[in-house]
Amino acid sequence: MKIQQAKRMSIFEPSIFSRLSEVTEKRKKDGGSVIDLSLGSPDLPPASFVRERLSKTSADSSRYGYTMSGTARFYEAVARYYKRRDGVELDPETEILQTMGSQEGLVHLPLAFCDEGDIVLTTNPAYVAYDVGIRLAGAEPYDMPLLKEHQFLPQFEAIPEEIAKRAKLMILNLPGNPVPATPTKEFFEAAVAFAKKYHILILHDAAYSEFYYTDEPFPSFLATEGAKEVGLETNSLSKSFSLAGARIAYFVGNREAIRILKELKSNLDYGVFEPIQEAAVSALDRAEEITVPLREVFKERHHVLKEGLEQLGWDVADSEGGMFVWAKYPFELDDEIFAIQAIEKVGVVMVPGSSFGAEGEGYVRIALVQPVEKLREAVQRLTKLK
Repeated sequence: MKIQQAKRMSIFEPSIFSRLSEVTEKRKKDGGSVIDLSLGSPDLPPASFVRERLSKTSADSSRYGYTMSGTARFYEAVARYYKRRDGVELDPETEILQTMGSQEGLVHLPLAFCDEGDIVLTTNPAYVAYDVGIRLAGAEPYDMPLLKEHQFLPQFEAIPEEIAKRAKLMILNLPGNPVPATPTKEFFEAAVAFAKKYHILILHDAAYSEFYYTDEPFPSFLATEGAKEVGLETNSLSKSFSLAGARIAYFVGNREAIRILKELKSNLDYGVFEPIQEAAVSALDRAEEITVPLREVFKERHHVLKEGLEQLGWDVADSEGGMFVWAKYPFELDDEIFAIQAIEKVGVVMVPGSSFGAEGEGYVRIALVQPVEKLREAVQRLTKLK
């Protein structure tokens, strides 16, 4: 019997990470050492009190049932976190939705709001999961370029009127992946005004909101006047709280949009393991104990890598946050070829920028997921590339 895949499987192209992994493993087998700066997976462990809460509740035999849409304790903890951090009031029952990690929510989001042929405004470069969700829904992505001359922020005035009128959804990500551009109050105000004018739902992916290197936190999209009327924000406990494998995140914001997503989610799964939710509650309620030292670590890493690359003649994007460096290397070479050669020749693993969109050609994304000493060694190794 011949097994045929569905036509929609053409959406899922082979991941660049698979190719990078192949080359990395070959170098290791040949006896070469590797400094892996590719995946944005936290290298810091979860806080001890978070691990203890997960362990204790996992030992409780009554915690193994379906949790459906999530526990009240989790929803209330998210509301407390937003109130404490951003001054944003959220109704735990109607303005918050739990998801199994942010990627699950991001891929399913367009299914809830977009019909075939609808337009979704998304950045270029952008996190690859956005495009997968858009195409699964049968919608059409419209790229908003992230260019150095505009501080890597999308320019709403450059979007043609006919495109804006057809758009149903806009996805923003600040500070972003792969480009860690800095969000501002003025930018979010402009986004809200644009969304109101054209009746577009905004989704702001705030996965890196705790990664700021300034004295004050970045503004929350939801703290912007009128944001709840037009949008949602999603965040995950994967990055800021080092719970990547636990798979727990949330959407917050517009209650009608949350209601629609809840209806979709009720047909997809039976909820996150309750001990994971309890660990998330501990993390959210004691967030500052985790995120203050986290920022000190990543601020130093960012400074060391940015300064080191600039001394090699690389053009590193200015950033005041995020867990990545976005850099243009000084060689006339295709970025995927360059990334492969960097592994083969010096054992430094980076992600080619074009894997996030055409505007990323000539750049690489470098994750700040190694100690400072390893980052200095990576820079030293990169000096050998010609």
